[in-house]
Amino acid sequence: MFLNRTFVMPSGMCINPIHNKKGILNRSDNKTTQEGWGGSSCAMDSLYDIDLISEKIPVILDNSKTWHIVLSTSMRLEERGIAHVRGVSRHRLTESHYSNLLIINRTASPLAWFVECKDRSNRSAVMLPYSFLPNMAASNLRNAAEKIKAQLGDYDAIHVRRGDKLKTRKDRFGVERIQFPHLDRDTRPEFILRRIEKRIPRGRTLFIGSNERTPGFFSPLAVRYKLAYSSNFSEILDPIIKNNYQLFMLERLVMMGAKTYFKTFKEYETDLTLTDDPKKNKNWEIPVYTMDERKEEAS
Repeated sequence: MFLNRTFVMPSGMCINPIHNKKGILNRSDNKTTQEGWGGSSCAMDSLYDIDLISEKIPVILDNSKTWHIVLSTSMRLEERGIAHVRGVSRHRLTESHYSNLLIINRTASPLAWFVECKDRSNRSAVMLPYSFLPNMAASNLRNAAEKIKAQLGDYDAIHVRRGDKLKTRKDRFGVERIQFPHLDRDTRPEFILRRIEKRIPRGRTLFIGSNERTPGFFSPLAVRYKLAYSSNFSEILDPIIKNNYQLFMLERLVMMGAKTYFKTFKEYETDLTLTDDPKKNKNWEIPVYTMDERKEEAS
């Protein structure tokens, strides 16, 4: 928006097999599976609605005819057609020097297909909210989410991020450390109940989105709530879900439509969360598993 430019997105995205086990979709079953979805990549337009994004910010894919024409023309012009930039502010990019050039941003990691456009020191400078991209899901995912929301009726939701976030490593003394010291504890059913019970009354329908693979892991929550998972809606999901990236995008839409929604980590100050651990933490700390230790920290 600020730059008044057309952005180019990759037409495909690699799928990490670690995050693509079918067991995540079937997490409410009493058995586990190591079977994965087929394919090592997916088309970007199977995840995002490019036309819908383009209503706010013009976007094209890197396999489109438009991109081929722009790229071939710019390459023929060499330095008069392409500018490779690194660490250049968005304000400088509005200068006339860049106005007719194809800009290739070399600031981001080459391993990242998307990097959030934000000024970490001045959040008021962010022109798009966190909710923008989640709401730009492909139309079939949005339609499926609406059907699930209609079947759920009046419901609440929790997003429980475990899996990859619980990775530990040993320090030089052999002591296990983790980046999110309270996360394993805070995302276990007994602690989830304590965290949400004042906000979500007994008897409510609770939709759970999670990357936890252990069958029946969240069953203890059933003493207070009517539990619902994406696997309860196989007639809606089976025809369209081909990987866990699509599944997460759909689940996120469902969770965002809940009356009360607990995220795992805080993104906005007003967010309800399951843990107080910050979403970004470079330090590796000793895990905490007891409530007493949390109270001591708070005192």
